[in-house]
Amino acid sequence: MPQIPLHYVDLRTFCYATEDEKRVEEALRTFLPDDDEPLEIDRTESEGHYGDRILVLSARVEKADDVRHVLSRLADLETFDDLIDELDERVTENTELFLRLDKQAAFQGDVRLGDGITFRGKVEAYPAKKEQAVANAEEVLDRLRDRD
Repeated sequence: MPQIPLHYVDLRTFCYATEDEKRVEEALRTFLPDDDEPLEIDRTESEGHYGDRILVLSARVEKADDVRHVLSRLADLETFDDLIDELDERVTENTELFLRLDKQAAFQGDVRLGDGITFRGKVEAYPAKKEQAVANAEEVLDRLRDRD
């Protein structure tokens, strides 16, 4: 995949008081490259409605090779073709691609759509219009599918 039409990918998840922080981080790292220097995961502490602690874990992936790695993990989706068909609903007017990924499946090393991890990719589009962003996202996902 020579060119990646994504400026960056943001991954974010919440760690609730009932969850093990290390396991939640491990689930998030399922999508991140495991280089010699692992990407830093930012942590922000917040408070729930009832005063419970919520930890927000997030990572931004900007290097082209790292973005390729994240995208290659998406290619493992069983519903990958459905994802391509749904791009018009998943790309915003701000040229962002949104997905929700299953946190429990990610902890087990699997990739599934679900709840728990938010994927937001800023799609490169010139001009910066939704239609162009959908076309660019479709092109890169088609290349991923054809590679496998």
